[in-house]
Amino acid sequence: MSTSAVPTGPGGRSGEPDADGLLAEQLLRLTRRLHRIQKRHLEPVGITPAQSRLLRTVAHFGEPPRMADLAARLEVVPRAVTSLVDGLEAGDRVRRVPDPSNRRVVRIELTDAGRATLRELRSARRAAAEDILAPLTAAQREVLGGLLTALVDPGPEGGC
Repeated sequence: MSTSAVPTGPGGRSGEPDADGLLAEQLLRLTRRLHRIQKRHLEPVGITPAQSRLLRTVAHFGEPPRMADLAARLEVVPRAVTSLVDGLEAGDRVRRVPDPSNRRVVRIELTDAGRATLRELRSARRAAAEDILAPLTAAQREVLGGLLTALVDPGPEGGC
């Protein structure tokens, strides 16, 4: 038997399970499962998870955002936003509009179809959440919410 087959603990001692490594693996598996479930619920809406995220982000701005604003908020390169906007624009969910104060700037605004899609997305996301959380009791969901908040928003000293 090779030594790589024996799990090691945090100190590298063989035979001890690596609890943090197992947790990380479970989180990765859960992430993949969440993505699959979300994708399944978004298919009838005719939108990808990434397009869904961009559409929701556009809706959260007070005024139509610039492409650079979207890229920064989504933490992606501007080219990724361009591709997502192209797809949403082809489906008449968003449109590019000139900035009233600077004609070189393009802003992205929701269309009526985009707002209708957002309503459909809310239902699809609720259904996906129910699928994934179905095995948990209300108390377990509350505990999970607290744990996830601690991981997602670790505070100033725990951030990247």
